[in-house]
Amino acid sequence: MIRTLAPLLLVVPLACAAQAQGKLLLTGGVSSIDGAAGGGLTPWALTGSYATSGQVGATAYFTRLPVQDYSLSGYGASVAFGERAELSIAKQDFSAGGTGAALGLPGLKLKQTILGAKFRLVGDAVLDADTWMPQIALGVEYKHLDAGGLAPTLSALGAKRNGVDVYLSATKLFLAQSTLVNVTLRATRANQNGLLGFGGTASGRYSLMPEVSVAYLINKQWAIGAEYRMKPDKLNPSVLGDALREDDWKDVFVAWAPNKHVSLTAAYVDLGRVVPGVQPRRQRGVYGSIQFAY
Repeated sequence: MIRTLAPLLLVVPLACAAQAQGKLLLTGGVSSIDGAAGGGLTPWALTGSYATSGQVGATAYFTRLPVQDYSLSGYGASVAFGERAELSIAKQDFSAGGTGAALGLPGLKLKQTILGAKFRLVGDAVLDADTWMPQIALGVEYKHLDAGGLAPTLSALGAKRNGVDVYLSATKLFLAQSTLVNVTLRATRANQNGLLGFGGTASGRYSLMPEVSVAYLINKQWAIGAEYRMKPDKLNPSVLGDALREDDWKDVFVAWAPNKHVSLTAAYVDLGRVVPGVQPRRQRGVYGSIQFAY
C-alpha cells in the first residue's frame, strides 16, 4: 500500500551542512499505510515532516490502491517533535468487492483506525552516514477494526477486533552510493495488517516478522526502490482449511518531490492471494499516494 520513497533524499551531498538550515527535500519521508513515516509498506526509523531540533512539523496524506478484486483507500496525519518523536493517525477503508458478495455480505467494507507513536533511540541517519551506525527507532501501533457484517465470522475464527503492533526499525544511509536501506522487525498478531482482525484459533501469539526497504536516489527530486514485508498466518489453518492463508507483501516504487511541501509516489504492488479460498488469484495493482508536509 505503498508509498515508499523517501527520507532517502537525505543522501544528497552537503546533507550535514543542511542541519543548520532545516531538513533537505524529502527528508521527512512519506507515510506508510499505517501512518508512520517511512516507506509505503513499512515504517523507517526517521521521523516525518521537516521539523528539526526544537521544532514541530506535520504531514497529511491520501493513498489509493485498487487491485483485481479489492480496493483500499487510506488517509491520515502525523506530528513530529524535532527528530526525536512522532505521533500519527491513519484511517483505512477496504472494499471487499466480490469476496463480500460470495460470503453473503454484498457491499462489505472493512474500516480500520491506527494510532501510532515512534521514538528515536540512537543514531542519526545524516550525521552517522560516514559510520556503520544506523538510526534506530522503536514504534508502537494500536489498531481498531470495524468489521461490519464480517464481525461474527471473525469472532468464530477467534480473531479480535483490537490489536497492538510493536516494531524496531534501523535505517542506514550510504551517501557514496546514494542508497538508503531499512530493516524493521515487527511483533504482530494482525491478519492482513489488521483488516481481518488479530490472532485466531490457529495462533493467538505474537510473531516476529521482518520488513525490508531499499531506495536509490536518482537525483534531488526522484527516487526509486522496492520493499518486502513478511506476514504472519494466524488464521491458517482454521475451520475453513487454508482458505484464509496469508501471503507476504511486496512493491516497487518511484517517488517525485517537486518541493518540500508535496511528494507523489506511484508503486506496483503485489499483495499475494487475499482470502484465497474465495479469490485464488494474486492481487496486484498500481498504488498512488500524495503527501503534504510542513
